[in-house]
Amino acid sequence: MESRFLTALPVFNEARHVASVLREVLRYSEDVLVVDDGSTDGTSELLRGRDDISVVRHEQNQGYGAALKTAFDYAVIRRYDVLVTIDCDGQHEPQRIPRFAAACERADIVSGSRYLQDFVGDNQAPSDRRQINEQVSREVNRRLGFELTDAFCGFKAYRTQAIAHLDLTEPGYAMPLELWVEAKRAGLCVMELPVPRIYLEEKRSFGGALDNAQWRLDYYHQVLDRAQAKAAWELSGADACASCVPDVSTC
Repeated sequence: MESRFLTALPVFNEARHVASVLREVLRYSEDVLVVDDGSTDGTSELLRGRDDISVVRHEQNQGYGAALKTAFDYAVIRRYDVLVTIDCDGQHEPQRIPRFAAACERADIVSGSRYLQDFVGDNQAPSDRRQINEQVSREVNRRLGFELTDAFCGFKAYRTQAIAHLDLTEPGYAMPLELWVEAKRAGLCVMELPVPRIYLEEKRSFGGALDNAQWRLDYYHQVLDRAQAKAAWELSGADACASCVPDVSTC
């Protein structure tokens, strides 16, 4: 039987992109959820009354991680086999959604990577974002025994049975780091799929102090430390149990 999958988009103030992105997403996914995380720029009005998607709205902005957690809960409660998440800023290609969903036959979490493979037309990542991604990805791998090349890509697919019991509490942009710790704790199989590097010619904000690269890096380390402490582990690259989670290249 073919897996039943849901595609979810966490959205905050994406009035410029939401209509065009949803138009493409609907070409490749029958069931689509938008989690409107307290938008104030007209995004909510653009979504209101649409009968081709489902919408869950947070009345106040709670954060990227909180929006993802809402999508996780929605998919689990409605018994979807697979949840695909894709950002709504025009930097992911919706035509790749079916491939991500199908890859969950081989892994519990399928994570996009902008650095696993080069594509014709790839953009150069902003230097501070590339450096932070590389540094944090190395740290995640060292601590948890993964071989990730991109710890932060928002294009992912999840088997809902595998993520149903993960203890995810981080509401902000660092929630993916908590996710990796929880995936390790639960013994989930993780693999990466390559996606193009697409950076649009517009300034993107992480919000307030997090636009400062050093503060953002400090925040990521704090969340990673908290997540490991919560799981009562002390892991390093030397003593991580390779049998707990298969290598991303062998899942």
